[in-house]
Amino acid sequence: MAVSEAPDRARPDADVADPYSIFDKRQKGLIVLLAATAATFSGFASNIYFPALATIASDLNVSIELINLTITSYLILQGIAPSIWGPLSDAKGRRLAYCCTFLIFLGACVGLAETQNYATLIVLRSLQSSGSAATVAVGSAVIGDITTREERGGYMGIYQAGLLAPVAVGPVIGGAIAATLGWRAIFWFLTIYGGVFLIALVFTLPETLRSAVGNGSARSSSPLVKYPLNLYQKSTRVTYVPQAQPVGTSAKTKIDIAGPIRILFSKQASPLVAFLAIYYAVWQMSITAMSVLFEDTYDLSETQIGFTFIANGAGSIIGTLITGRILDIHYRQAKAKHEPTLSQDESGTECDLPPQEGNDFPLEKARLRLLPILALLQCASIVTFGWTIQYRVHIAVPIITTFITGWTVVSIVSVVTTYLVDIFPKHKAASSASVNLARCLLAAGGTSIVTPIIKAVGIGWTFTIATAVQLVALALGMGIQLRYGPKWRRAAEKADAQADREATQPTSEYQTDKANGEKTTA
Repeated sequence: MAVSEAPDRARPDADVADPYSIFDKRQKGLIVLLAATAATFSGFASNIYFPALATIASDLNVSIELINLTITSYLILQGIAPSIWGPLSDAKGRRLAYCCTFLIFLGACVGLAETQNYATLIVLRSLQSSGSAATVAVGSAVIGDITTREERGGYMGIYQAGLLAPVAVGPVIGGAIAATLGWRAIFWFLTIYGGVFLIALVFTLPETLRSAVGNGSARSSSPLVKYPLNLYQKSTRVTYVPQAQPVGTSAKTKIDIAGPIRILFSKQASPLVAFLAIYYAVWQMSITAMSVLFEDTYDLSETQIGFTFIANGAGSIIGTLITGRILDIHYRQAKAKHEPTLSQDESGTECDLPPQEGNDFPLEKARLRLLPILALLQCASIVTFGWTIQYRVHIAVPIITTFITGWTVVSIVSVVTTYLVDIFPKHKAASSASVNLARCLLAAGGTSIVTPIIKAVGIGWTFTIATAVQLVALALGMGIQLRYGPKWRRAAEKADAQADREATQPTSEYQTDKANGEKTTA
């Protein structure tokens, strides 16, 4: 970027401290809003569908168990797709990944609106999921690109709140549309919503991938990267040193498809991800069964069933906003006690790079100490949900439990996602994709068996068994993570630092040998 384009903020002066991100607070707010809105498509496409399950089963002349399999297929692709799109966005850019996924989503929505049979429904639901689900991993990566650890919790909370808004309003909209215009109109609604937002995203969301644009001050010859980033560079209130060339060339970066798998099975992440996946799967089992259970037990209409989901969504939104603020507070408290050990740049701004060897900053304590409380609250709400429906307690009671469940499980997802972005700073989208892979695949299995289990042992015992599994996950997963996680994380950081040094050494030796050879020839 030429200096004359932004004379007030872009200064070619070595004395100006280089900020972690050139985006000011209002620009970060807009970027987070865009990322959160993009992520709503995953929730909308899933939750807007729930109130119409019985109607779709009747219209296509199939059983409710087969319709539940469309939820299972959606969750499977919701887990797998980010494992492809996440590494793509880490290598080729966030904007390219967004554009590709939305085009797939729009095509699937049009097909679903015109579907006439069950086979087409299940195939296109899977395709729809592969497009919409990727927005979650890419959005988390965008937040990681523009925020430091100290502020990331709050921004991630805002992002998760937007992501989960469809949990509250999606079923209401879906129920109203299905009751008045028919269930096919649900997918026409998603088509219009997606098309309008894709246009807005292309013109307003800047590229944030740090290997392509650094802290946002570098420029690129690629039009997809250059615009609208140049407008943000001109209007930012942050003073920065402009970079004439990109800090890295994302086009030459390999797409590491196996990255999410490696993260998923890494020692420093796997116990925590397994813990989260189990709690998320039980949540999905409860909300998948909820529409049919409420219809059979309390004789509710489609519209009324849609309204029962509001409590779950409201709990999710409120919970993640509060949890995000608490994460920032906990991090600042931990940082105040361990300030000398933090890696900082010359301006005193925290670098979002792996800590230096020997760093004893208690990241697990700063990020994860809320998890046991949240987990126990979810266990209590799930078991109460099951038994109150079985004994036909007033509908207000199970609805209140869904508020608590939504609050706790989404807060757990927010905490774990923030922690993984912290410990895998070079693979932000891939770390988020690993969470999606585990939680969605396990949830797919859970939603496929919840109805048969309820028929076999009853509602109360089904969710009692699920709660018992959650308690085991809490004892083992969290116990292992808190005890061994810090040691494993530091060992991985040390190995990464050593690998980085070895990767740069051959180039230096080659250049030295080449220079010596040229001198000898002369």
